[in-house]
Amino acid sequence: MIRYTLICDNAHEFESWFASSASFDEQAKRGFVTCPVCDSAKVERAVMAPAVARTDRGPRPAEPAAEATAPSPAPVPSPAPQPAALMGEKEMAFRAMLTALHEHVAANAEPVGKRFAEEALKIHHGESENRAIYGEASAEDARMLHEEGVEFLALPRLPEGRN
Repeated sequence: MIRYTLICDNAHEFESWFASSASFDEQAKRGFVTCPVCDSAKVERAVMAPAVARTDRGPRPAEPAAEATAPSPAPVPSPAPQPAALMGEKEMAFRAMLTALHEHVAANAEPVGKRFAEEALKIHHGESENRAIYGEASAEDARMLHEEGVEFLALPRLPEGRN
């Protein structure tokens, strides 16, 4: 694996790991490497200074005594690791299908917001006009709708941007 510092055409720097230099070249050529800030696919490797450990030297000399007695700064807590994956063609196609589904629902259904469960139940019982709706429902609301026999589909959330 090789880690590259990358830069987009808008000067945003970020890092990413690749199996090889050829792997980066192929993914970048196909538009699979995009900037996490602006979503630009015009990405190239930034100038990097490699960090190579030398084994021909002994251990580094100790710091001077005056600096050794200075208090060290408080450690900065690092954020908890988050699951991550580099998307392949299948994952990108799946994301495109989910995006198309969200767009279709938004274009063809009435937004009812947090009243989704209430309105879906009214439609199911014939108390309200039969129509396509979308909105928000809690896990409790979804269980109740399921128990009542209301047919509905939970839409997975889409990530904020392409990563």
